[in-house]
Amino acid sequence: MISNRVNDALVDQWLTPDWPDVTPAIRQRVRAYVTTRAGQLSAHPYDGFNTANHVGDDPGHVLANRQSLADYFGWQQEPQWLRQVHGVEVIEASADGIEREGDAVFTRDPGQICTLHTADCLPVLFTAESADIVAMAHAGWRGLASGILEQTVAKLAVRPDQIRVWLGPAIGPDAFEVGDEVRAAFMATHPEAETCFHINANERWQADLYALARLRLGKLGIDKVSGGNFCTYADPRFFSFRRQSVTGRMLSLIWLEA
Repeated sequence: MISNRVNDALVDQWLTPDWPDVTPAIRQRVRAYVTTRAGQLSAHPYDGFNTANHVGDDPGHVLANRQSLADYFGWQQEPQWLRQVHGVEVIEASADGIEREGDAVFTRDPGQICTLHTADCLPVLFTAESADIVAMAHAGWRGLASGILEQTVAKLAVRPDQIRVWLGPAIGPDAFEVGDEVRAAFMATHPEAETCFHINANERWQADLYALARLRLGKLGIDKVSGGNFCTYADPRFFSFRRQSVTGRMLSLIWLEA
C-alpha cells in the first residue's frame, strides 16, 4: 500500500526551468517541473516516483501517484496525458481525460496541464516571452531527426525571437552510443550535425542530443535556449532506460497560471 504522497520536500527535489532572458510574465504565469526518482510512491524497479502507465508499474500505484500530484497542486482540470510513439504529432491539450497519441503538446488555456514522460529522451520545454502559450516536446533521436521541434514551434505561431526554450534531463553525449544509421538520419537534412557526433573506441558514434536540439532550434531562429547540462544515464537522480531497461519515467509538467 502506498503511504507517501507528493509534498513540499519531494517537489523541492524536482527540476524547474531556468528560462533564458526570463520576463516578468514568465515568472508570474508559467509553472513547470521535471520530476526525479525521489520519493517512495512506487516500488522497485519503478522507485521512487512514477506516473507512466506503459512501463509495467502497478496501475494502482500509477493512479495514486497521479492523484497525489493533482491533490498537491490543487488542479481543477484533468492533465493532458500522452501516448508517445517517437513521432511528430503535436497535440493541443484538452481537459476531457482522453489520453492522446503524440510526442508534443501545447496549450493557451490557463490551468490546463501539459505532460510528457522521458527516461533518456530529451524533454524540450517552450514558452513565449508574453507567457500566453506553453508547450513541450519529447525529443528522442527519432523525433529530433523527423522534425518534432520544428512541428512544435509551428504550433506556437510566435516569432522566434520571442520564444524561450529549456532543455530538460536527457542522456548525455558521453553515454549515448549510436550506430551509423542515427548519424545518417541527421546528416541527410542538416550536414552541420556532423559536429554533434564523435567516433568512439568501438568505431561507433557518441551522439549529443543537446547539441542536436540546439542546432535545429537555431535553424528556426531560436537562440534563447538554456538547460542541457544533465545526463540521465550517469546521474542516479533520474530514470534511465539505457541503464535499466525496466524502470519508471520522469514526468515533465508545464501550465499557465490564470
